[in-house]
Amino acid sequence: MTPPIPALDRTDREIVALLQKDARISNKELASKVHLAPSSCHGRVRRLEELGVLRGSHAAVDPKALGVHLRCIVMVRLVDHAEKQTAQLQGYLRELPEVCDLFLIAGHDDLLLHVAVRDTEHLRMLVMDAIGSRPEVADIHTSLIYEHASRGGFPDLIDGPTEALRAAAELGRAR
Repeated sequence: MTPPIPALDRTDREIVALLQKDARISNKELASKVHLAPSSCHGRVRRLEELGVLRGSHAAVDPKALGVHLRCIVMVRLVDHAEKQTAQLQGYLRELPEVCDLFLIAGHDDLLLHVAVRDTEHLRMLVMDAIGSRPEVADIHTSLIYEHASRGGFPDLIDGPTEALRAAAELGRAR
């Protein structure tokens, strides 16, 4: 089990927010935006990395540049929910290069996969042969992704729901 992450102060949270928007920002620019000396800012970033708050930086890549022309959501229902079998299947799926994201979920289905493939034949091979033939799998549903938009990070919810959510909820209650 991973140890709990200590509370972040306002400056730490600002650093995290800025790095989520642009992980390539220079330390000097980052320090300026959070009103710290560059050495202090660098120390905070290192501490956030050591604590596991910052877990790497990533490049946004055009999928087509890598031959990916279809992305899909694959919902998998398991035959059995025994932890050993579930863990074995998850380990297997994580090793498939086409599986971009894997979620263990509650509800009708058990796993949600975000997959990337070249074309429909590649998708058929992945879903029917590589995944569907596994003895742990009871059922599969596949949905094509037409468009995908990502914020590229997580909202800061330490203080509770965002103002936008509060306003939308209030508007919904007023109707």
